[in-house]
Amino acid sequence: MAEQLIIRLASQDAGKIHWLVWSKSEQHIIASGELATDEELSQLSAKSQQREVIILLPSNDVSLKLLNVPAKSKKAIQLAAPYVIEDDVAQDVDALFFAYGNFVSPAGNCPIAFVEKERMSSWLLQLSKASIEADIVMPEVLAMPLAEDRWQAITLDDQVIVRQGQWQGATIDVNLWPHFTKVWSKSGDSVVVDAYSSLPQHDEHVDINYLPEELPLALMAQHLDTRRFNMLQGQFSIKKERSPILKTWGWVAGIALLALLLNVVGKGITLMQTNAEIDVVEAQVIDRYKQAFPKTQRVRVATVKSQLKRQLSLQSGSDSSGDFLALLTQLQPAFKQVPTLKPENIRYDGKRGELRMQATGAGYQDFERFNAALKNAFNVSQGALNNQGTSVTGSISIKVRDGGNS
Repeated sequence: MAEQLIIRLASQDAGKIHWLVWSKSEQHIIASGELATDEELSQLSAKSQQREVIILLPSNDVSLKLLNVPAKSKKAIQLAAPYVIEDDVAQDVDALFFAYGNFVSPAGNCPIAFVEKERMSSWLLQLSKASIEADIVMPEVLAMPLAEDRWQAITLDDQVIVRQGQWQGATIDVNLWPHFTKVWSKSGDSVVVDAYSSLPQHDEHVDINYLPEELPLALMAQHLDTRRFNMLQGQFSIKKERSPILKTWGWVAGIALLALLLNVVGKGITLMQTNAEIDVVEAQVIDRYKQAFPKTQRVRVATVKSQLKRQLSLQSGSDSSGDFLALLTQLQPAFKQVPTLKPENIRYDGKRGELRMQATGAGYQDFERFNAALKNAFNVSQGALNNQGTSVTGSISIKVRDGGNS
């Protein structure tokens, strides 16, 4: 899919949730925002349709370890891994969910991510209640940039997200950041951190290299690799396969739909060929034209399109203005469908036959509904949307498709 919906869930059910819609092909933000709690997740349900959904989990809840397990087969390694770390974790390993990475390095043959089963179930239940189906679930630190000789960090709310290696990182409360930097500086290793935002006070022996500031989820969208790791494994695997019975009924429904379509097309052709119906349509066209231009003495159906263009040119003073008025007339039904979308600024390029509009709506759905109303007859290009609190502003470019009515 060309677009992704990226959602960063919170540690606590009442915590703030960040989200972003990202264009992979154009590498830019389509929309972004925050939700006060998980109770508002349903607001993202419509945005999750026809987009790849990436769920980022806070890394203070998900632990990463790269183990060296003395076993030969992949299955044996994964069965033994939980008990290798049994003495290093506070919880019973049976209460933990383990997901396994798909790479091997000199440092270990078994990369694992683990989290409390109850916490993982709670996150997925939040998404299910909001009618959001996740494609990828991963710890947020694995979506941060990766560099061999330095760490990467960015601040999100009151936490610092830092990636320390291919399979190492943490999410740290800002009030604990000075303590951690002091511990790192005492380890004897030189610590250099690339920072994409301002950071809290840190130990003087930790070298901070400040880079241009980034929106946290936009930074992660640019660097996450969904092919490398997905926590939707084992008991939390995605189950999308349909049963054979449903597949069979799908074929039956498809054949029935095709038969219905052929029947409708046949009746439509017969109707179009009926002279009486053609006469009625022609009379309606002439009548509507005379209502719009009462001074017209003679109207020919065969040339009514060119006559209409000429009348619009006379009314507006130029050919391009006539096209502009005609285009506005075609847009009127879409505006009626979305009355809360208000154009603030409209420009028309006569050479390109393109209308550019800056508009304000009550929410993101206004723009989605407006674009959907136009998609069959127009090429619509949606610009970036900005959340202004009680309203959303954005730009829309509208152009009649080649071969369409102008």
